[in-house]
Amino acid sequence: MSKGVLVSLVASLLFGLMYYASPQLAPLQGAAIFGWRVVFAVPLVALMLHLGGEKTLIIDTLRRLRTEPRLWWALPLCAGMVGVQLWLFLWAPLHGRALQVSMGYFLLPLMMVLLGRVVYGERLSRLQTWAVTSAAIGVGWALLHSNGLSWEMLLVALGYPAYFLLRRHLRIGHLGGFWIELLLLLPVAVWAAIGDGQLLAQQVAQRPLLLLLIPLLGIISAAALMCYMQASKMLPFSLFGLLTYVEPVLLMLAALLLGESVGHGQWPTYLAIWIAVALLALEGALRLRARPPLSP
Repeated sequence: MSKGVLVSLVASLLFGLMYYASPQLAPLQGAAIFGWRVVFAVPLVALMLHLGGEKTLIIDTLRRLRTEPRLWWALPLCAGMVGVQLWLFLWAPLHGRALQVSMGYFLLPLMMVLLGRVVYGERLSRLQTWAVTSAAIGVGWALLHSNGLSWEMLLVALGYPAYFLLRRHLRIGHLGGFWIELLLLLPVAVWAAIGDGQLLAQQVAQRPLLLLLIPLLGIISAAALMCYMQASKMLPFSLFGLLTYVEPVLLMLAALLLGESVGHGQWPTYLAIWIAVALLALEGALRLRARPPLSP
């Protein structure tokens, strides 16, 4: 489980870096950045599956199409669900909606913990329960002192849990299934990234550094997505949900660095979330300390 925790933390760090760096890709817009993420992720995830000896996951999933007709609609549905999230993630910081999306990521772990308890019967440790309680207080404060739930918040908080539940139910919650989803998104991604080619050529001529920044974003994005999907497979649903609290803290910091501001009434929410993250870190440290030392 400790390996899964590490993989989840790496994913959160990479997502935070990408969130902060996305405005550096101007004049590219959110749709184009989404497209390039998918275009680069398809070969890189395939390479990872090949190097990890897991390429049979793709073949096995495709073979199931002959015996499980539901996959003919479920795989495109999963592709659409994750595609919307990939687009929103990089659209938000370019349009001044980064804090709304980060609040959606604050709500997301609570939804996943709730579903893990109801659907899978998972139990929380004492520190995890305290972390959930602290986070719930923070989110409740935000809801009481805001103008309600924005569509960005709801899309993240409800969309991702539904996506992960569907993938687990269909037994495609692995990189092979994710690669097929990316492949289904590829035609839309190529259109979003390149279009007729004229606008892209003008943007590159205006800023030649994009020739370096676009591939770099693709590599970081693919690595983050692979770590995220691997963590979702390696960890219990509730713990995976709790660890996603690291990501919105980083997204909030990125939003602040990008010039957005937090109102005085919002700080209790973020403090409560930080307490929740600190409790999870404390539990991880205690587990490592309690682990018996390796024999010489």
